[in-house]
Amino acid sequence: MSTPVSLRKRVLSGMRPTGKLHLGNYMGALHNWVRLQDSYDCYFFIADIHALTTDYADPSQIAANTREVILDYLAAGLDPARSVLFVQSHVKQHFELPLLLGMITPLGWLERVPTYKEQQENLAGKDLTTYGFLGYPVLMSSDILLYQADFVPVGQDQVAHVELTREVARRFNQFYKRADGSEILPEPQVLLTPSPKLPGTDGRKMSKSYGNTILLSDPEPEIRAKIKPMVTDPARIRRKDPGNPDKCPVGDLHKIFSTQETIAKVYEGCTTAGIGCIECKTWAADAIVSTLAPIQERRVKFEQNPALVSDILADGARRATARAEQTMQEVRSAMGLGSNPGAKVSQAAPNV
Repeated sequence: MSTPVSLRKRVLSGMRPTGKLHLGNYMGALHNWVRLQDSYDCYFFIADIHALTTDYADPSQIAANTREVILDYLAAGLDPARSVLFVQSHVKQHFELPLLLGMITPLGWLERVPTYKEQQENLAGKDLTTYGFLGYPVLMSSDILLYQADFVPVGQDQVAHVELTREVARRFNQFYKRADGSEILPEPQVLLTPSPKLPGTDGRKMSKSYGNTILLSDPEPEIRAKIKPMVTDPARIRRKDPGNPDKCPVGDLHKIFSTQETIAKVYEGCTTAGIGCIECKTWAADAIVSTLAPIQERRVKFEQNPALVSDILADGARRATARAEQTMQEVRSAMGLGSNPGAKVSQAAPNV
């Protein structure tokens, strides 16, 4: 019996293994990924090869960090029965397609990617004058095109990367076609994901590089300890001074995690100086602890069953490999590398 073909559109996304995930990762991506499982064929991976583009000199934490990320994926609600969950390096086609697409990608396209110079400036202590770092956009494009993904869920700051992927696919399709003249690599569309303003404990954007994160796995006492000293509306110098939750990082947390009833109490109490910042922070901590409780319960269950996690990743790698190989067979054949090269190769010069 043949496997039924899904009529749902395909979504792909992934994260680098930087260790345990935080609330910013959850609200910026994971929370939305969980919902996408209901409507799309989803492929979610851990981009361990990506980590080598900047951390090649010390890869000692990649394996441990990969384990932490898959635990947070599963804890957040990604379901291996509804999504393909895998580690990038476990699917060998992720090493192959970047090399082939690199043959056709103009150097100028890579140098103009906004993050190319930004990362070099931000990570000035690392030598990023490497072939791997320059070619990172091709690696990212290959991740998407390997699964012939229809959509890539990203925030506004990642749209440029998806646009480059579309350009790479367009250029490939101008050189190479199937035997019937149809295109092999579809141009993926951006699936813009709403990303609420989530401040870190110092008021800046939550980021590990700032050391201002609340981890999904932080125990309750640690969550409360991190929120207690948070900066608030600078206009509230004294307890009797009224404040404005719209100008307060703690107010931003309430808008994301608190109930409408609590938010109403925050606005009433803050703007009239009826409550102090300590009370307001306590309510915010209550809401975050409540949100994370079921996530942390699931994480503990997976932590206690490492064999199950290994099985999930092995099955995910098997399913991802099967899908990736379908694409690679077409790509190899079109580029004259297959054992039975029957695809038509376009002779027209590309327009890009």
